[in-house]
Amino acid sequence: MRVVIAPDKFKGSLSAPDVAKHLATGLQAGFGQGIEATRIPVADGGEGTIDAAIGSGFTRRTTTVTGPLGEPVKADFAVRDQEAVIEMAAASGLALLPDGPTSQTAKTATSIGTGELIRAALDLGCRKIILGVGGSANTDAGAGVLQGLGAVYLDKNGNELPGGGAALAQLNSIDFSNFDVRIEATEFVLASDVDNPLLGSSGAPAIFGPQKGATPDDVTELDAAASHFVNVLAATTGQHAKFAAKAEGAGAAGGVGYIAIAALKAERRPGIDVVLEFTELERRLKGADLVITGEGSLDEQSLLGKTPMGVSRAAQRNGVPVIAVCGRSTLSREQLTDAGFHTVHALTDLEKDVQKCIAEAGPLLEQLGKHIGVYLAERTENKEYLNV
Repeated sequence: MRVVIAPDKFKGSLSAPDVAKHLATGLQAGFGQGIEATRIPVADGGEGTIDAAIGSGFTRRTTTVTGPLGEPVKADFAVRDQEAVIEMAAASGLALLPDGPTSQTAKTATSIGTGELIRAALDLGCRKIILGVGGSANTDAGAGVLQGLGAVYLDKNGNELPGGGAALAQLNSIDFSNFDVRIEATEFVLASDVDNPLLGSSGAPAIFGPQKGATPDDVTELDAAASHFVNVLAATTGQHAKFAAKAEGAGAAGGVGYIAIAALKAERRPGIDVVLEFTELERRLKGADLVITGEGSLDEQSLLGKTPMGVSRAAQRNGVPVIAVCGRSTLSREQLTDAGFHTVHALTDLEKDVQKCIAEAGPLLEQLGKHIGVYLAERTENKEYLNV
């Protein structure tokens, strides 16, 4: 019996590798000898993407970069041969704000550390870089990324600007004389499901700024500053910089999507597709009897391309039954069936108290894994898993 365990993290509780580990422990306890549990932690391009890469043979690297408020932080990234996976939240994430998001941090948080992570990957010889975005603290139109790669922003008096989106209103010129030329020979992939443009009522400041502490006045200020940045960048590098501001995905990660498209010439792809590709999930599904996937909350958002749906589609393409395990599910039986899941097991089936589910997710997952293992052991010969 071979089971592939390919979950995302249970946010606020367990990482994807830990979820897979606890499920595997339970499966083996329930099934006994003769079961092979292949653990493939996955993600949708945001938090947990590095874990997915490490679980697929990449090597973890750590370097010190500039955090969102200018302080030094240690950030991980992953490398395999000439390919790197960067999770921008590790360098420029909301979680790195010591006191949480405020109006002040919304205007001053920078993505410079993400640019420094890219440079660190280039130093290791990487020439394909997957940029997983999500959970960012910045709304700086991605200007910090270029700073991390050597660009210098100057005001009308020739003084260098501080980081953050608000300061871009004072931008007069951009000095690219020390910009990292290795960018030209590097392939970039923007792993993001966000399709917002950079500016306007559906742009990064308007839609995502409030989540980062921005007040309505801050949103207006940041949108105007980002628009000014686009104009100066276009005057410096060409009109393609203006067109890129309207591209789908330009508003991702406070505008890092914009810089990825405008300056790094990145290809934007759905995060789950990118992760499933570098984890080689489809190849590793060959010969499997069952796939188990899941995430903390299985809900309407999950159906829009989150990890469980990506894994389910891959399993269906390979004719492998798939079930889901989650903290809780708000989906109907019909929705789950349409999504390709034969059944779903939630921690709330075992423990009604959600806070206990969060605190005790590991032991509860082992209980669910054991239940599935016992069921599989009883049906090994005919392999009828549809009621797991």
